[in-house]
Amino acid sequence: MMRRPVALLPLLALLAACTAPGGEVSGPFAPASVPASEQAVDGLVVGHRLMAAGEHELALKSFLRATAEHGATAEILSSIGSANLRLGRLNQAEGLLREAVETDPDYPAAWNNLGVVLMERGKVPEAAQAFHRAFALDSGRSVEIRDNLALALAKKGNPSYAPAQNNFALVRRGTGDFLIRTDP
Repeated sequence: MMRRPVALLPLLALLAACTAPGGEVSGPFAPASVPASEQAVDGLVVGHRLMAAGEHELALKSFLRATAEHGATAEILSSIGSANLRLGRLNQAEGLLREAVETDPDYPAAWNNLGVVLMERGKVPEAAQAFHRAFALDSGRSVEIRDNLALALAKKGNPSYAPAQNNFALVRRGTGDFLIRTDP
């Protein structure tokens, strides 16, 4: 009978090794709750960072995850549309950006991004209207929106204004604001 307590000694040592410093038992299962300091970063923030880094496909996935957390807000729809634009999916981008401006008609970044897509698709008069709306909603504070509007109006008034080879590109400025950059 004396041998039994000695045989349990290795088992007790193993159980003690599985105990965390706070006295909680650790093991193959995740902890019941995550401390506030270890919370996940917002998918929208991650998506914007990935867009800035040129990782448009990963940004799109991050924006889609953010939709589950925040819902289909105008900012998220605009972000998903912008990611699709960068991936060359113009039809999807246009549909999402139109939905964004329907969700929040007073969101200037969504109107600006819709104007960018419309410029890419050659719908210059409609793009000029979208940029005009964005400019009015922004009260003329955004230099980028003003430049986009000026470019669209110049292109609308004189279709041969731009060089023969137009390469429009989105340039992210702040949260949700994009500038059209033309590379000759």
